[in-house]
Amino acid sequence: MEVDFWRARTDSELDDAFATSAHGADALLVNPDTFFLSRNKRIIELAQRHSMPVMYPYPDNVVEGGLIGYGPSGFDVGHQKGIYTGRILKGEKPADLPVVQPTKIELVINMKTAKALGLTVPQSILLRADEVIE
Repeated sequence: MEVDFWRARTDSELDDAFATSAHGADALLVNPDTFFLSRNKRIIELAQRHSMPVMYPYPDNVVEGGLIGYGPSGFDVGHQKGIYTGRILKGEKPADLPVVQPTKIELVINMKTAKALGLTVPQSILLRADEVIE
């Protein structure tokens, strides 16, 4: 397997990366970066236009039309942020708070997107999924 890295810091660079990678890449893994996460709808649109399977770092991205998401639930991460915010507002020092890692990792698959891409998702993967969107 060959791995290429495509960087984008602007919408134009994002468009260019898809146009370039569509001529040889088999799939795309989106980095959990604020720039990419804030452009989820644009990435889904580009992926559909270029028939590119895309895997996201958060399951929430799949609800809007992404193919696969694997990572911590956005709800759970937001809940933990709320707990930390409350502790800080009650006077605890941020430097004294422990580092907390997500405890629930989810696999979500969008079968509508898979079918649109002409992909067959193996039954063994579907059985492992926490959620399958039809």
